[in-house]
Amino acid sequence: MSTALDARFFDGRSSRPYAARLHVQGDLLTIAPAPGEAFEALTVPLAQVRWPERTRHGGRIAQLPQGASVQALDVAAWDEWAAQQGRADSWVVRAQQNWRGVAIAFVLLLAATAAMYQWGLPWVARGVTAAVPLRVDALIGEEVLVSVDQSLLQPSALPPAEQERIRRAFARMVQTAHPEDAPAWKLEFRRGRDKQLGPNALALPGGTIILTDELVRLMPGNDEAVLGVLGHEFGHVRLRHAMRQLVQVSAVGFAVSVAFGDYGTLIGSAPVLLATLGYSRDAEREADAESVRLMRAVGISPRTMIGFFEAIERWRGEQKRAGLDDDTIGLAFSSHPATAERIAFFREAAENSN
Repeated sequence: MSTALDARFFDGRSSRPYAARLHVQGDLLTIAPAPGEAFEALTVPLAQVRWPERTRHGGRIAQLPQGASVQALDVAAWDEWAAQQGRADSWVVRAQQNWRGVAIAFVLLLAATAAMYQWGLPWVARGVTAAVPLRVDALIGEEVLVSVDQSLLQPSALPPAEQERIRRAFARMVQTAHPEDAPAWKLEFRRGRDKQLGPNALALPGGTIILTDELVRLMPGNDEAVLGVLGHEFGHVRLRHAMRQLVQVSAVGFAVSVAFGDYGTLIGSAPVLLATLGYSRDAEREADAESVRLMRAVGISPRTMIGFFEAIERWRGEQKRAGLDDDTIGLAFSSHPATAERIAFFREAAENSN
């Protein structure tokens, strides 16, 4: 017979505790009444006992079949008795009792969270976006267009003939590059209200692309640069980047919408969400690659985009010298800053085209 341990016993039928003594012999645990108690001794196979994990400050309660349990009177005595029975802590419990183990677990948790955010969430967003009907993109695009027209844009001042020339050139570029698989698109011309937008082009969900007068006037007479920018925005449209970003920031809501087919709330909140989002670097690279594809289809050198980025930088410099803030609107409609990486990309594309 092994060393006995004093404990409280709950029979699972009432909340009354009984004083008991625990004994382990072979593969059996016996719960016997302490002197003065009147309950029938219980013998349970050790394999049916759910032993508690040891914690630094917690109690000890072992769960028995049929809702019964035993509770430690003295935690230290319980741990010593359990060790005598050969019950060793698992590696998880040992790690929990060690600050180094806790620190490692915390670092691993942060790494897993970062990995999920960096790679897992975008992967999930692609799948959910593919399940969202294209009509939802169109409805969101209509809402966003109304919103930006009311707050940031006003009718274009470009001559109708100039608008039509650019629209036809872009249509020819898209048709040449995508004779059979081009998504629906529509080109809208606007000018910024109170210089809030500046030279810009915006790709809305559903295929609407907004081109500002300021961008057309940025490089007068250079329709090729304008077409290169439109090709970039077309890349966002074709790959549904705006919708994918919406899914990422409201993943749970979109998952529920896909399951039940109710997109009303999300459509109503989309303009606010899009105004605060930004395309990822991967999305911008994909859109730049689409721009190169469209330009090559009609014989435009990707080097044209280098001149565009340089013109944007000059414009920004003028804005700063004038004491104006060149931030336009939120990241989803970003002004696509001319980073060295993107300039290098278009330069390399131009060299490979020769």
